[in-house]
Amino acid sequence: MEMEQLLSMGFPSELAAQALAATAAKTRPLFSFPIIKTKTRTLLPLQLPPTQTTTAPLPPPHQLPSTPTSPPSKRPKVFAPSSTSNPHNHTISNDEPLSERMRPRTIDDVIGQDLLLSQNSLLHSAIRCSRIPSIILWGPPGTGKTSIARAIVTSANSQGSSSYRFVSLSAVSCGVKDVRDAVEDARKFKLKNSKRTVLFLDEVHRFNKSQQDSFLPVIEDGTIVFIGATTENPSFHLVTPLLSRCRVLTLSPLNPHHVQTILMRAVKDPDKGLSKSLGSLGVDVSEDAVEFLSTNCDGDARVALNALEISAATAAARVGGDGDLRLASVSLDDAKEALQSKHLAYDRAGEEHYNLISALHKSMRGSDANASIYWLVRMMEGGEQPLYIARRLVRFASEDVGLADPLALNQAVSCYQACHFLGMPECNVILAQCVAYLALAPKSISVYRAMGAAQKAVRESVGQNEGVPLHLRNAPTKLMKEVGYGKDYIYTPDNPTANQSFLPPSLQGYKFLDWPASNANNG
Repeated sequence: MEMEQLLSMGFPSELAAQALAATAAKTRPLFSFPIIKTKTRTLLPLQLPPTQTTTAPLPPPHQLPSTPTSPPSKRPKVFAPSSTSNPHNHTISNDEPLSERMRPRTIDDVIGQDLLLSQNSLLHSAIRCSRIPSIILWGPPGTGKTSIARAIVTSANSQGSSSYRFVSLSAVSCGVKDVRDAVEDARKFKLKNSKRTVLFLDEVHRFNKSQQDSFLPVIEDGTIVFIGATTENPSFHLVTPLLSRCRVLTLSPLNPHHVQTILMRAVKDPDKGLSKSLGSLGVDVSEDAVEFLSTNCDGDARVALNALEISAATAAARVGGDGDLRLASVSLDDAKEALQSKHLAYDRAGEEHYNLISALHKSMRGSDANASIYWLVRMMEGGEQPLYIARRLVRFASEDVGLADPLALNQAVSCYQACHFLGMPECNVILAQCVAYLALAPKSISVYRAMGAAQKAVRESVGQNEGVPLHLRNAPTKLMKEVGYGKDYIYTPDNPTANQSFLPPSLQGYKFLDWPASNANNG
C-alpha cells in the first residue's frame, strides 16, 4: 500500500524503497530490543510512549536522503579525455591565467631550450619511436618543465600509436598514498587498454628519501614512465637510485628573444591569448613594453606572461565607452607598474646561494674588484644576510690574502663587527669597501697550504704521530724533571743563535710553510 502511494506521487521505486526502510511501518515501535533472559530476572524490551511511535510525514522527493557516499579522496589529475590521451584536450577557461592558457601543445611549439629539443636530441628520437624514457627535468622556474612534459606525451601520441596516458601530481600537495593510487590505476589501465601511463611529478625534490624510493619498483618493472620536475640540483635533493633510473635533462633560463616570442604569441593568439583575458575588448601592446618584460624577467616566461596580463588589465581599466571597437593600449609604464621590480632568481637555501658566493669568492681571488662588487650586490639584492657575507670575507682574508697583507684580517673582522651593529641597509657600503680591499690586496695561500700539508701528515700518521720530544715538554714537578722533561731545552731569548729541533725525530726536515714565497700572488 505504502509503496503504491509513493509511486503515484512520483517517487522513483529505489527512493521509495529507501524511504519505507527508513521510516518502517506505523505500528512498529521506533526502538525494538529482544527479551534478554538471565538467571535471576527477565529484562523486558524498552517501551516508548505511544506518541513517540508515530511515523513522521514523508518529505518531498528532492529532500529525501540519497545513498550515503564516502568523502571525495584526493586523486591524481588525469589528462586522458579522448582516445589520443592528449593532456591539452581540455576546455580553456577565462579564469585560467594567461601563462596556463599559452602552454605549448606539442614539442615543436616549445620556445627555447634549442639544445635539449633539437631534431637529433634524445627527446625527439624517443617521440619518433614512441618510447618515452623516465626523465628528470631540472631547471629554473618558468623555463618550460611542465609544458615540455605534457608536450612529450601529446607529440608521442600524435605519431599514431596513441600509447600513453598523462597523469599529473604535485609533491607539494600529495603523498605516497596518492602515488600508490596512481600506480594502481596505471596497472589497471595498462591491462585494460595496453597503454602505459606517464606519471608527472612536479616539485619532486620536496619528497623525502622514502617517498622517492616508492617510485623505484614501478619504474623498474615498466608500470609507469616517470617524469619529474625540479628547480633544485638533483645531486643534492634526489636519491641516487632514482637518478640511476632516470635521465637528467637540464633546462636553461630563456633568452630575452625567446621570451619576446612567447609574449608576441600571447598578444596575437585570438583563441587563448591576451584578448581572452579582456573579453570583447581589443588589446594593443607596445614594442617597448614587450622588450621591457622580456629583459627583466630573468628568463622566466611565467613571470613575463603574468606581468603582461596585469599590464593589459591596467590598460583596460582606462578604456571608457561602449562597443566592440574599444582598444586597450599597453604602454611601457603599464609594464613597469605590473612588474614592479626586476625579478631576481635567488634562494638563500638553494643552489643559487652557493653559486653566487662562489662567484664572489673567485672574483676576489682573481683581484677583479668590479666583478666582486657586482656579485656582492647580486647577493644583497636577493636578500642575503649581511653577516653571512661578512663571515665569508673573514675566511677569505686569512685563506687567500694571508701573510701577503696581514691587515686584511683586521679589515674583515672590523667589517663583520660593523655589519653586526649597523645592519642593512647601512652596512652595504661597509661590505663593499671590504670586498674591494680584499680584491685589490696581494694574495698568498702559504698558510692555507701549510695547514693542508700538516693535516695530511697527521691524518696519514707520517712520523707515526710520535710523542712530544722530552726537551719540549713542561716540567712543573720534581718527578718530571727526574724523568727528563725539559732537559737540554735552550731558552731562545737568551741564546737566539742556538740550534735545536722542534719537530719529532721522524719529521726532521719536513717543510710545511713556504714563506717568504718566491711569488706572493701564487704562494
